[in-house]
Amino acid sequence: MTILALETSCDETSAAVVRDGKILANIVASQIQLHAEYGGVVPELAAREHLKNLLPVAQSALGQAGVSMPALDAVAATQGPGLPNALLVGFKAAQAVAYALQKPFIGINHHEAHLYSPWISGDPPAADFSNFQPNVSLIVSGGHTLLVLVESELKHRVLGGTIDDAAGECFDKTGKLMGLAYPAGPVIDKLAESGNPLAYAFPRPLIHDTNDDFSFSGLKTSVRYFIRDHPDLLADRQKVCDLCASVQAAIVEVLVKKTVRAALREGVRCVTASGGVTCNRALRRDLERACRKQGLTLRLAEPGLCTDNAAMIGILAERKLLANAPLPPLDEEIRPGWVLA
Repeated sequence: MTILALETSCDETSAAVVRDGKILANIVASQIQLHAEYGGVVPELAAREHLKNLLPVAQSALGQAGVSMPALDAVAATQGPGLPNALLVGFKAAQAVAYALQKPFIGINHHEAHLYSPWISGDPPAADFSNFQPNVSLIVSGGHTLLVLVESELKHRVLGGTIDDAAGECFDKTGKLMGLAYPAGPVIDKLAESGNPLAYAFPRPLIHDTNDDFSFSGLKTSVRYFIRDHPDLLADRQKVCDLCASVQAAIVEVLVKKTVRAALREGVRCVTASGGVTCNRALRRDLERACRKQGLTLRLAEPGLCTDNAAMIGILAERKLLANAPLPPLDEEIRPGWVLA
C-alpha cells in the first residue's frame, strides 16, 4: 500500500509518501522566518504560503520516493484541528488527487496522528507496531497540551487537556516578554542550559490536582509581573539564562509529573510523548529519568517528527485503511475545531 499524505494545519507545508509502514519521503517546508516578524503565526499569510509551497513539496516527496501519481493506492490529509484557511489548502488538494485517481481518501485528526509518531524510528524511518503496548501519551505543542490513554491501536481516550494556554504557547509568550525571537521555545531551551532552574520560584499550575488537565496562563502572568518588577534583569545575560531555566523547570515539572502519575494510575507500563515541545531537551531528559525511576518504558517521537509533518498523517491513514476503518465521503469538509475524543 502506497499513500501520499499532506499536512497543512498551521505553518508548515508537508508531504510524505508511506509504503507498508516505511517513510519513503517526508518533506517539510517551514514558515518560521515568515512569521517571526510578527511574533506569531498570521493565518492568512500561512494559507498563502501553503498555496505557494504545496505543489513543489508534494512533487519533491514523490520524486524522492520514486513514486508516480498513478502508483498511489490512497491519499490522506490533515482534516483538523488547525487554522481553517491553512487546512483547506492541503485537504482540498488531497481530495482532488484522490478524485482524479479514483483512489480512497482519508481525512486524519492531527492530534490522533501524533499518538503514533513515537512508534516511527530508524534510518530510513519506519513504523513498528510489533511491540505496541497500551500507553499514556503526552501531546504537547504550541496550541495543545493533551494526555491520552491509548488502550490499543486506534482505540484511545482523552484523559485531560489544557484549560487555557498550552505549554508551547507559554514558552513562546514568556519568551516574547523577555524580548526573545519567535519561536521562543527553542531559544529558551538553549539559554536554559546555562541557567539555574532554582534561581526564581514560579508556580506549577494544577500540579497537585488529581485531574489530568493543564493550565499555563497563571505561570505566564507570573512571569509578566516578575519582569515588570525586575526590569533590569533583562540587561544581564546570566540572569536571563536563569529566568529561562526557571520558567522551563516549572513547565517541564508539571508535564512530567502529571504524565507519569496518569500512567501509574491507569496501570499502563509505557509512556509516549510527541508534539513540538517534545523537542525540548529538559522535557526529554526529565521524562526519561521519571519513567526509569518508576520502571516505565518511554517512547519519544524523533525530533524531526515532533513538529507538524505528513509522515505521521500517512502512517495513521495506513493503519486505518488496514483496519478497514470507515472512509469519509470524498466531499467531506475540514474540521478546524476537531476535538480528539
